[in-house]
Amino acid sequence: MSLIGEIHYFRIPVISLEESVKWYIECLGFHLRRQNEELAVFELKEGPLLVLVKADINSRGHFLINGKPEFSVGFTCPEIHKFHQQLIEQNVEVDEIIEEDGHFYFHFYDPSNNKLQVHW
Repeated sequence: MSLIGEIHYFRIPVISLEESVKWYIECLGFHLRRQNEELAVFELKEGPLLVLVKADINSRGHFLINGKPEFSVGFTCPEIHKFHQQLIEQNVEVDEIIEEDGHFYFHFYDPSNNKLQVHW
């Protein structure tokens, strides 16, 4: 049995901390818990904290498979179609919504070009 109880936070590298903080608040509606010169901590309704960390320009919070980016962080959203449209209206880079057996998801990118996913 593991002595670890839960995931406390995820860290995502960002190029411009100020721009990213503004984007995560305005586009995603996240609640900023605290911020300093190097990082910003966001609190969601449930689950672990999300920490944005000021990083080198080539840093990304996703990995590659066959040269294509794969997301590391996935969010849930019961109003996924409404959220998709909201991101489009805010000029966020988004992929089309995919449906598989009643499960919907899509990918989108933050200002630092981190690939993220939302599903329902």
